[in-house]
Amino acid sequence: DRVLMLRQVPAKVRSAFEALWQIDAVMGDVVARSTQPALGAVKLAWWRERLEDLDRGTVPAEPRLQAAAQHLLTRGMTGARLSEIEDGWATLLDEAVDASRVADRGARLFHLGARLLGSEDQSVGDAGALYALVSVGRRGVPELLEPAKEHARRLTGHRFVQPLRPLTSLARLAARDL
Repeated sequence: DRVLMLRQVPAKVRSAFEALWQIDAVMGDVVARSTQPALGAVKLAWWRERLEDLDRGTVPAEPRLQAAAQHLLTRGMTGARLSEIEDGWATLLDEAVDASRVADRGARLFHLGARLLGSEDQSVGDAGALYALVSVGRRGVPELLEPAKEHARRLTGHRFVQPLRPLTSLARLAARDL
């Protein structure tokens, strides 16, 4: 779904979107590959801290962090703001997953994406929350599908402005899957 969405993103911000999605995806990979929750939490903390370090001018020789510095920080984003998505992944390592933290990750991700697209809509947070809850819910945490329904309900009848449609198409697909 993300690959299809990226094709719709204007070329001038495509590299920035790719950098944003790579940061989110690497955190998802940490969770998916973790056999021990404590070790996964340490790895997620490493990513969060390295993103925060970007604000201090420290850019490690890690391609995804270099891409974030080159394509996101140059567009006015901060490493601290990017690091906030880590919490939504970290809860998946907890014994009881907190749906609101997963939803918050999606909302933050979509707000960052909307900023890259140069547009904003108050409902973009619900779109991101819907996307995050459904994408994680259908990959092994089905209890997240129930709270996703509330975000889908809030979006019923809402029409996003054209510049946001590449991003919100992911929410449309999530609603279909729900």
